[in-house]
Amino acid sequence: MLTKLLIVAVLVLIVFNLFRALAALLNKDKAKDPSAVVRALTIRVALSVGLFVALLVGAYFGIIPTHGLR
Repeated sequence: MLTKLLIVAVLVLIVFNLFRALAALLNKDKAKDPSAVVRALTIRVALSVGLFVALLVGAYFGIIPTHGLR
């Protein structure tokens, strides 16, 4: 159950950073911080790659059960 909660938490963080980048992109005050979009998208990509690697490692070590075709 803890694994599922961690996966959902990371997915929520990914979506949050996606909308944070959108908000920074649509912000009228461009002089405030022009690299905010790049930073938010970088964090989003890093979280996505980290989640993917964590899922692969979890499946490899048996933490996450796999239900593949046999």
